[in-house]
Amino acid sequence: MAQSILFVCTGNVFRSMAAEYALRAQLGQPSAYQVESAGIEAKSQKIHPVILNRLRLKGADPSAHVPRPLTKELIKQSDLIIAMGRGHREFIHAKFGLSVPLFNEVAFGKDSPILDLHEALPNWERDIIEAREYVESVIDHIWDSMPALMARLSGFSRR
Repeated sequence: MAQSILFVCTGNVFRSMAAEYALRAQLGQPSAYQVESAGIEAKSQKIHPVILNRLRLKGADPSAHVPRPLTKELIKQSDLIIAMGRGHREFIHAKFGLSVPLFNEVAFGKDSPILDLHEALPNWERDIIEAREYVESVIDHIWDSMPALMARLSGFSRR
C-alpha cells in the first residue's frame, strides 16, 4: 500500500488541492500516509473564494496552501501519483515516463476524468451561478469519493 500519495491537476488550486485536503481529513491525524498535491502549470495564485468556502464548509482550511509545480523530485518521492484529468496523466507519461491512474479510476474503477471548470463549461463566465455550482459539485464529488478511494488504494502501485 502506498505511503506517499500525490494528486496532480493543472494549477494546484482546485481539484488536486481539494483531493489532498479531503484525503487528509478522511485519514485523520496522525496518519501513516503523506498526502500532497501539485500542478503541471502551477503558479503563485490565490485560491478562489468559492473553492475556499466549500472546503471550509467540509471542515478543511486550505488558506495556507501554496500552489506547487510538479517536479521530478516530487515524482520520485511519491509512492502513488493520481491524476485528476487525462491531460495530467498524459503530461506525466510524456515528461516522466510513468503511467498513473486517474482519480475516478482509483476510487471507482472508471476511466473518467474530473474536468476543470473551463473543460466542463467552456463559456462559464456567462453563468456564474452555474459555474459556482459546478465547482462546488466537483469538490463534493472528490470529498464524497474518499472512502471508496481509501478502500481501493492497495490495488494501485507506483507504476
